[in-house]
Amino acid sequence: MKVLGIESSCDETAAAVVEDGRTILSNVVATQIPFHQIYKGVVPEIASRKHAEWILPVVKQALKEASLTLDDIDAVAATNRPGLMGSLLVGLTFGKTLAWAAGKPFIAVNHMLGHLYAAHLVNDIPYPYLGLLVSGGHSIICRVAGFDDIEVLGTTIDDSVGEAFDKVAKFYNLGYPGGVIIDKLAKSGDARAAHFPVPKIDKGEHRYDVSFSGLKTAVIHQRELFWNKDYPVTNENMCAAFQETACRTITSRLFRAVEDTGLTTVVAGGGVAANSRLRALLAERSDLNCIFPPLKLCGDNGAMIAGVAYHFLARGDRSGLNTTACARIPQFKRGLKQR
Repeated sequence: MKVLGIESSCDETAAAVVEDGRTILSNVVATQIPFHQIYKGVVPEIASRKHAEWILPVVKQALKEASLTLDDIDAVAATNRPGLMGSLLVGLTFGKTLAWAAGKPFIAVNHMLGHLYAAHLVNDIPYPYLGLLVSGGHSIICRVAGFDDIEVLGTTIDDSVGEAFDKVAKFYNLGYPGGVIIDKLAKSGDARAAHFPVPKIDKGEHRYDVSFSGLKTAVIHQRELFWNKDYPVTNENMCAAFQETACRTITSRLFRAVEDTGLTTVVAGGGVAANSRLRALLAERSDLNCIFPPLKLCGDNGAMIAGVAYHFLARGDRSGLNTTACARIPQFKRGLKQR
């Protein structure tokens, strides 16, 4: 079964063809980074306009690279939540229209299910496991019992980790995208240069939650209070210390979930899953089986959407052409489901 997957939730116009939920026949991603760099962040209006301009050529390229025509495709899938509303609507409307015109089944896919599934495209991963979803919009620790059977254990109570990376980079004029640049600068710095605060969220249902607004404030407005005077104040040292604190904030809650659930397989997904320090901290735990997607599948892509859609189709699920976009998903504790 060959599925054409379309992803346009933020600033990447992406399309891919995946066969039987695993075999990537094509994976095309058109990045908008050059158009947003001047603003040091994603501008929703620009993003949606670029999606509208690029969606047709990107889909055509995905079919061409797969050596297929639309007639060869068994179904069309597109992201419908969460993300920037204008961006979502471009990909979703195009996908529904294409499916209707070609007489193909249509599947609307939750973007977060896609990020969790990305590692499955190149690995055989048995359920259940702990999922770590870290991106510009989300920081989620969850128990995953199936491709759409997810229990959210913890999330951020304010900013996401990716948002914190981007805002620190923007304040210090480091460039965009912030997460990639901070990761690169941190390699030449020393994390001992500053000891930024880690939020203490330890009780009840919040024991797996994280917070990054305080860390962001400390790095931007109170840096001197936490600086180790034995180290020079450089961007490299600051990035190393900030990144270390951010990654340890996440992993401390994740490791708590490991202890409480007894699950020793951890699957990461999302743009921040490409962070080298986060990967290193997880690799230090020899008792865990930590699985990451390849770097090219950490960011937004159509392959992860097509992969998830295959399983819905195999189960007999379809989405109506009246399916609409949703900018957010509820932060409930159980059932982060497609429907």
